[in-house]
Amino acid sequence: MIKKVHVKTGDTVIVLSGKERSKKGKVLAVSPKEGKVIIEGINMVSKHIKPRKMGEEGGIVKAEAAMYASKVQIICPHCGKPTRVAHEIAEDGTKKRICKKCSKTL
Repeated sequence: MIKKVHVKTGDTVIVLSGKERSKKGKVLAVSPKEGKVIIEGINMVSKHIKPRKMGEEGGIVKAEAAMYASKVQIICPHCGKPTRVAHEIAEDGTKKRICKKCSKTL
C-alpha cells in the first residue's frame, strides 16, 4: 500500500489543531510510512540522553517530536495563506504542486 503525504521537506506549514495550534514552522523531516512530519520548533519534548562514551555528558535535551501530517497545512510562499495543494501535469510531463488560492506553483 502506497502512502502519500501532502507536505515535503522544506515547506512552511501552519499547525491546525492541538496545543501548538496556529504556530508556523519549516518541515524538517517527513515519514510517509507513519503519516507524520517533524516541524522546526514545534511539538518540543524533553528527551533523557544517556552518555555513550567516556567524557560525554548525558542529561535532558529538548527536541522536536513527530506529529500527524493531517494536522498541518501548507502556507503558500506567494500569497502567504494556508492552502490545499493541487497537482497539474505540465507540457513536458512533469508534475507540479499548485496553490488552490492563487494558482501559482509551490
